[in-house]
Amino acid sequence: MTDIKYDVAGIGNALVDVIANADDKFLIANGIEKGGMTLIDDARADELYGKMSAAVEMSGGSCANTIAGLASLGGKGAFFGKVKQDQLGEVFTHDIRSLGVHFPASPSQEGAPTGRCLIIVTPDAQRSMSTYLGAAQKLTPDDIDEDTIRAAAVTYMEGYLWDEPGAKDAFLKAAKIAHEAGRLVSLTLSDSFCVHRYRDEFRRLAREEVDLLFANEAEILSLYQTDVFDEALQQVRKDCKYAALTRSEQGSVIVANGDVHVVGAERIEKVVDTTGAGDLFAAGFLYGFTRGRDPATCGRLGAMAAGEVISHYGPRPQVSLAELAKAKGLA
Repeated sequence: MTDIKYDVAGIGNALVDVIANADDKFLIANGIEKGGMTLIDDARADELYGKMSAAVEMSGGSCANTIAGLASLGGKGAFFGKVKQDQLGEVFTHDIRSLGVHFPASPSQEGAPTGRCLIIVTPDAQRSMSTYLGAAQKLTPDDIDEDTIRAAAVTYMEGYLWDEPGAKDAFLKAAKIAHEAGRLVSLTLSDSFCVHRYRDEFRRLAREEVDLLFANEAEILSLYQTDVFDEALQQVRKDCKYAALTRSEQGSVIVANGDVHVVGAERIEKVVDTTGAGDLFAAGFLYGFTRGRDPATCGRLGAMAAGEVISHYGPRPQVSLAELAKAKGLA
């Protein structure tokens, strides 16, 4: 068997986030779905970008944020995503490699530019995303390096990637390789609107392919078409060996081999921007999980990482999560 070289190999959309503040009136005036993610084309991206106030630009993408958080904790990660050989593509590549993440990308020389996610943060700290996938949607099975997947303890994919057939095939290829190598496969549902689009496929994945499922409350309720959290919890216990379900200020519920563990949320002074909260929860959880920590500690690491990222703008940590974990006795 191939030796484990990476804690997590992530597969996701390689994007650059553009983050600006606005009120609910801006969302209504521009037809933006509050609290969700909507796919847009390049013309719509240019239109919205022109209407946004002063913005902060930084590398993002759900799965890439998780891998960045893992690296901040001291974990070893790899990431598969597609960029173009352009300015934003160079920014994304530099940022993720500077964290020590293995990024074996072959940038596109032609076609759509590197993708971007236009994020409006309202005063209640909710983020509403309009995403132009650009080059990210060109990910195919050929972009997946088999040796890297075999060398990763967990292969992790974002549900957003399910919008593109080629990306679906890339994940299914990676999942097959991972399981044949005796590794685990993980999926984050990403967004309740995404779940609505692919509910049947996600439920099949949960039953047949996924060992560790990540979801927030809205996503897991949508997946099992219920308004009662406990009903969804009982369903996911049947479908997955492991699940990590986040419930905002109510903390998280962890399923491990049929057992259920409730973990409190991290206390912070003020929620500034919820962008990246789920991504960083997954980072902390996966860091603990790949080191054999108990389920409650994995949940606490996830809550700590999520608490840090929602205390400032942007989807990636601004302090060393490894040092933060040490200070909290979680190292």
